[in-house]
Amino acid sequence: MCESSRYICLLLFLAAVLQDTPVFAQKKDSILTKPDTVITNYSTYKRSISFSGLLQTRYVTSLTNNVDVNGTNFNQTSASKTTNNFMLKRARFIVTGTINDHFSANLMIDLAEFNGDPVNKVLDNAYIRYSLSKHFNIQAGQFRPFFGIEDAVANDIIRTLDYSNQYYAFGSSGWQSFQIGVTIFGTVTNPGQLPLRYYVGAYNGNNRNVANDNDNTKNYYTRLEADPLKNLTIGINGASGSLGAGTGYAYGGDVQEKINFSDRWQLTLSGEYKTGNNLALFNTYTVKPQLNQVMMHGFYLFPIIRYNYDKRRVRAIEFSSRYEYLNQNYKLESNPEQNIIPNVTLVFADDFYAALQLGVSIDMYKKDIPLTTTYTHNLAYLQFQVRF
Repeated sequence: MCESSRYICLLLFLAAVLQDTPVFAQKKDSILTKPDTVITNYSTYKRSISFSGLLQTRYVTSLTNNVDVNGTNFNQTSASKTTNNFMLKRARFIVTGTINDHFSANLMIDLAEFNGDPVNKVLDNAYIRYSLSKHFNIQAGQFRPFFGIEDAVANDIIRTLDYSNQYYAFGSSGWQSFQIGVTIFGTVTNPGQLPLRYYVGAYNGNNRNVANDNDNTKNYYTRLEADPLKNLTIGINGASGSLGAGTGYAYGGDVQEKINFSDRWQLTLSGEYKTGNNLALFNTYTVKPQLNQVMMHGFYLFPIIRYNYDKRRVRAIEFSSRYEYLNQNYKLESNPEQNIIPNVTLVFADDFYAALQLGVSIDMYKKDIPLTTTYTHNLAYLQFQVRF
């Protein structure tokens, strides 16, 4: 045998020995290499942690004389007369931890809240989720109950100036927005059947970061969603609860549809209607009326036309104009508000990871009340948001 052959044989022998030596052997996952292996410990199965966030900054300027950037009418003696402003609207930091294939946790804080009064703010999401299957998931802690379209969309995707006025009004009364409680949700049907999803839950109804419920009455809600056609979702909601005085109710319905005209052009249309007791307003009355007389209702339509530009630096252009009608006390002191927000968005990175928005918010009241925010006004804005 030649000299080179002896070296080759020696190298092959050493490789075989080292393959079985624990120090040099490659670590293998028996779950992946042996599909029939029975897992006896799920403690760290699929464990992971991820971080994400949202920065949203804007410049706003009032287009109406004697109205500041917050929509408040002022006169010569008013303290605030600011008619243009740079703002850091949101600075959210999100941590998602997967314990194993069934348990996970989510934590979201908004650091921009420290710019103002952070009491009962800053902490948004803080919940634990147990996922048994697509049919059964349970979530406990602080989160947004699924009570409409705006509770279902991602926290870090905002397609116009802000959430609807309806969202904030119903959130102030404890019907939606961030609440502390528990919810169960999942898919009712199986593949091949009409997609149907359910959401049910109970929560304090005192809004976020309030340590104790202010009464022994919990809020209960239910939501059902169905997809009767491809790209068409219909939802209905119902809830009962209180905010310290009397038990009220709220209900509503919504629709979402996406139409692809071509590879370039798309139309996304969403609409929502809600009605219910204005519990926050009821608590402001010194002489209490009947609770069923303090009612609010409203609806909005939100069409978005998207052109997929698909260039390296500009991915899409969106044109939208949300119209909203809201009456926060239509039985006792009716004064409906109408809001129109034409908006143009340049999307610089897919999935809204970088977007620049320009628009005008047009607010119109049936009756203006001087020196308050209930005053007809227009506001222009330039908004930049980045997800990461």
